[in-house]
Amino acid sequence: MLYCYRDSYLILRKELCDTNMEYRNYHEQTDMTNIRKLREILKTLPPFAKDYFRAVEPTTSTRTRISYAYDIRVFFRFLIEENPSYKNYQTTDFQVADLDKLQAVDIEEYEEYLKLYQRDDEDGAAVSVTNGEKGLKRKMSALRSFYAYYYKRQMIQTNPTVFVDMPKLHDKAIIRLDADETARLLDFIEHGGDSLTGQRKVYYEKTKERDLAIVTLLLGTGIRVSECVGLDVTDVDFNNNGIKVTRKGGSEMIVYFGEEVEQALKNYIEGSRRLVIPQTGHERALFYSTQNRRISVGAVENLVKKYSRQVTPLKKITPHKLRSTYGTTLYQETGDIYLVADVLGHKDVNTTRKHYAAQDDNRRRRAAKAVRLRETPDE
Repeated sequence: MLYCYRDSYLILRKELCDTNMEYRNYHEQTDMTNIRKLREILKTLPPFAKDYFRAVEPTTSTRTRISYAYDIRVFFRFLIEENPSYKNYQTTDFQVADLDKLQAVDIEEYEEYLKLYQRDDEDGAAVSVTNGEKGLKRKMSALRSFYAYYYKRQMIQTNPTVFVDMPKLHDKAIIRLDADETARLLDFIEHGGDSLTGQRKVYYEKTKERDLAIVTLLLGTGIRVSECVGLDVTDVDFNNNGIKVTRKGGSEMIVYFGEEVEQALKNYIEGSRRLVIPQTGHERALFYSTQNRRISVGAVENLVKKYSRQVTPLKKITPHKLRSTYGTTLYQETGDIYLVADVLGHKDVNTTRKHYAAQDDNRRRRAAKAVRLRETPDE
């Protein structure tokens, strides 16, 4: 039976590889879309800003540059709204020399502004925008990087951002599933809809194998949700039980999986996936939406939320929390922080160490109880 399965799977892989020699994978398509989007945003920024974004291109992703562009635009809009010298400006009117006219106090006022400000939505209605610690730090980091570029190239004489303290991020407890919650989550996906009727039952049966495969894959490999939705069916290798994922920065890596992930993927690929008639351009996607397109990040986030709130209503579980669950379990089983960093795709082991420091603390507490200095009287 396994031999027949592999034969049919290899035929599927070959057919997909032969049908479209000009195929661009999910990450290449996403990059192209992001490049077009970035070019549109740059049209709303001062012309000199293009130099900065051209310079940071080799060391940043398109997604990061888009975030920076939005953040820099907020800064210039702040100047127009709050600084009398620029009240008649448009964002495209600014010159690089205007950066030299600002002082540290202006940057501090901008940091305060970021905590609550108004912007127009797509319909032109004013909406309030707030930033917590993480949002503040990202926007201030973007501005500091922006200033540093022009200062380093001697296009401005001062850099007031270096005199302003960056917002501090306070550590938050890592939310993850324990072993019992993990088991109950998978059981609920597999059997939670057994008592449903009508259209709800039809929808549940249509998506059950896909949803179980996605959640099992996330829990069993620790891959990012963007890496999950970017998978093509040809990225799965059942001979070696590995998947080829594209990491942050575009590097590729083989991530290996165990028997539970293998079985969930096989059930989905040989089951409900074979019934999908994909839309043009989505033939190779591993996971499909109900619209027969490659599933989106938002759709995966929603399905994880839908199932997990039935199992752990007090925990807000996201795909990233499933990644944390995998990292925690792997570290508990191996005690090897370097292995965890490698498998999760962390470039800096200190990032891993920071996330799983609580585990080290628990190990140290156990060590304190392991050493006995004197025997107790009843021993």
